[in-house]
Amino acid sequence: MTSVAHVTSYSRPAVRALIVAQLATIGAFLAVLLLYLGRMTSAGVGPAEMLTGAYDPKDVAFFGVLHPVVAVLYLTGAVLGLPLAIVAGALVAREREALPRAARSLLLAGAVGSLLVLMARFTPPLLDMHRWWMD
Repeated sequence: MTSVAHVTSYSRPAVRALIVAQLATIGAFLAVLLLYLGRMTSAGVGPAEMLTGAYDPKDVAFFGVLHPVVAVLYLTGAVLGLPLAIVAGALVAREREALPRAARSLLLAGAVGSLLVLMARFTPPLLDMHRWWMD
């Protein structure tokens, strides 16, 4: 009986970090979107009134502590969303057989999600959300 070491050509910690980065930036975008819609709904105002400064995202009590973390992840997703998606797609294409199915699925879902979030950021209603968040 021989024992053969299973050698992987990819770095498992790097793949995990890529998956976490993609999902964290997507999650931050969704948190900002839900906060924006929730604040607009609870105040009974429209997008134009949200930009007046009267409805600052830092004023929400339960969210005040998490604001810096979400703000950094939101901006990181805006800047690194496309590069993360490209790296994930290239990694899946190159290491298709070596990657476990779950890792492939998460990388592809993260890549598609990052691209969808990036496209959604440039729609007019979400440009208002971005201005509201960055105020």
